[in-house]
Amino acid sequence: MGNLEPKKLALIRIWQILKEHSDCDHPLTQDEIGDKLNKEYGITIERKAISRNISLLKEAGADIESCRGGTYLNSRDFEDSELRMLIDGVLSSKYITSKHSKELIDRICALSNKYFRSSVKHIHSVDKWGKTENQALFYNIDLISAAIENNKQIRYDYNKYGINKKLQKSSEQNVSPYLMILHNQRYYLMAYNEYWKNMAFHRLDHITNMKITDKKASPIKKVPGYENGIDYKKLSSARPYMYTDEPERIEFIADDAVVNHIVDWFGTDIRIVPDSENKVKVNVEVSPNAMEHWAMQYINHVEITCPESLRKRIKDILKNAVDKYR
Repeated sequence: MGNLEPKKLALIRIWQILKEHSDCDHPLTQDEIGDKLNKEYGITIERKAISRNISLLKEAGADIESCRGGTYLNSRDFEDSELRMLIDGVLSSKYITSKHSKELIDRICALSNKYFRSSVKHIHSVDKWGKTENQALFYNIDLISAAIENNKQIRYDYNKYGINKKLQKSSEQNVSPYLMILHNQRYYLMAYNEYWKNMAFHRLDHITNMKITDKKASPIKKVPGYENGIDYKKLSSARPYMYTDEPERIEFIADDAVVNHIVDWFGTDIRIVPDSENKVKVNVEVSPNAMEHWAMQYINHVEITCPESLRKRIKDILKNAVDKYR
């Protein structure tokens, strides 16, 4: 035990004890609260004083309940099931490093009690989840937020993985940042490339050496295609793989068995009509490059019908694939 604390801190310490050690399945008696006050904080008070402090906490709005077995904190800012969802989100986020994942999970666990922490067993496997090694992610998020707030351009190195499985500089980017997007379990920066004069979508975990410049950012409403600002719904459905080419109207025929997947990828603002037995015709507005990738993923169930240019690209890819597997 460290230095003894004054008794006037008993109120907040009782609150912390109930938060850390109690729930409806683990109520604490006044004797148990008094024992923890003494052992953990060096505060010794009578049972009546403990009871008065609990009453004060209730009057202040704390959701504290008393039963035959003792007193416990009845509700918290987050339910344990909600905390588990947050932890699973951190674990499955490949753009967060193992070190930051562990730190975030520890903070999330601190929002509940010791019983919740002891039940979260899988946090120890965070190193096995294929995380990025880029330690600059959270620093980059802060810089991007500041640049957007102050209407400034940013400069950074954009990296790609080499055969040594390490990030290597691919290009230097000067961009006007507008938005950070979580898409397909990846974090992207949406920004206007000042050199190529187009909208870019760069993965945040591939960005290093970021700096805010003195140059003013280009207004998004002056970017072709964004005169009315960002259409968030269209942005999500039209770029399933965050390619930078402009969306086009694309038509394809698909097995009705994959309609569920089609809606998952492109949303509900698409046209789906019966075509023939067990087939549907679908119209979407989407990036052709992304559609090429998506159609290859579902090649056994999907046939692009127009535009002809995209249909020919896929035909050429399939021909090359057949040649490789002869």
